[in-house]
Amino acid sequence: MPRPLPAACLTLAALLPASLPLLREAAAADLPARQAPPPPLPVPPAFTWTGFYLGVNAGYGFRGAPAGFTDVTYGTVAQSSRDRGGFLGGVQAGYAYQVTPGSGLVLGLETDFQGTAFAKADAAYLGTTPYDSVAPNLDYFGTVRARVGYAFDRVLVYGTGGFAYGGGGRATYAAAYPSTLPDSSRVGYAVGGGLEYALTDRWSAKIEALYVNLRRGWASTATVYDAAVPAYYGIGRTDPGFAVVRAGLNYRW
Repeated sequence: MPRPLPAACLTLAALLPASLPLLREAAAADLPARQAPPPPLPVPPAFTWTGFYLGVNAGYGFRGAPAGFTDVTYGTVAQSSRDRGGFLGGVQAGYAYQVTPGSGLVLGLETDFQGTAFAKADAAYLGTTPYDSVAPNLDYFGTVRARVGYAFDRVLVYGTGGFAYGGGGRATYAAAYPSTLPDSSRVGYAVGGGLEYALTDRWSAKIEALYVNLRRGWASTATVYDAAVPAYYGIGRTDPGFAVVRAGLNYRW
C-alpha cells in the first residue's frame, strides 16, 4: 500500500504552476535586450565649385629686356639686358559652375585688377650718350577671362584666357620730350592656367601663371637730341608681353 506524500511535497506541487510565469520573467531579464539597429549615418553632399567668389592675390611679373633698335636719324640704340619685372598684387572676382558635383567639368568667368611695381626705366645708350624712354609706365593692368577646368573633388586644374587692359602715368622724362606723347592706355589678351585647392567649403587657395600681352597703341616715335643735357629722348621698341606668376586666396558663397 503506497505511502501518502509528505505535506511539503503537496505544497510545492500546488505552488509550482503559479510560479512558472515568475521564473520565465526572471530568465528573460537575464537575456540581453533586443534593440533595433541604429539608422545609417547621413552621407555628406559632394563638394561643388559652383558659386560666386571674391579674393586677393600677389605675385611677380617678368618682363623681358627691351631689344636694341636703329633710329633712322641717329643710329643704333643699345639697351640694357636686365629684367624689368617687379612685384604685383590685386583682387579678383568671378563665378564658377560645376557640371557634376564631386569630380567633373567646371566652367567660369573671372575678372581681376592688379597694381604693379615694375621697373620704371632701363639704361640705354646711343653710342655713349644716354637714351631715355618717354613711353608711359605700366602701373596697373586687369583682365576679363573665361576659365575651363576639371575638378578632382577639392582639387581644380584649369586653363584661362581672355581680354586684358592696362595703363599708367607719364614717364620720368616725358616733360623733356617736345613732341606729342602717346596715350597711356593699352589693350591686349591674357592666357594661362592654374591649380586651385578648396581648404574648406568656403575658402580656397590657388597658384596661377599668365602671359599678358598689352599691345601698344602707338608706334615708335622720333628720337630727339637735347644737347644741353646731353641726352636722347624717344619711345623706341619694347616687348608688350610679360609673364605673371601669382598666388591667391578666394572666399566663395
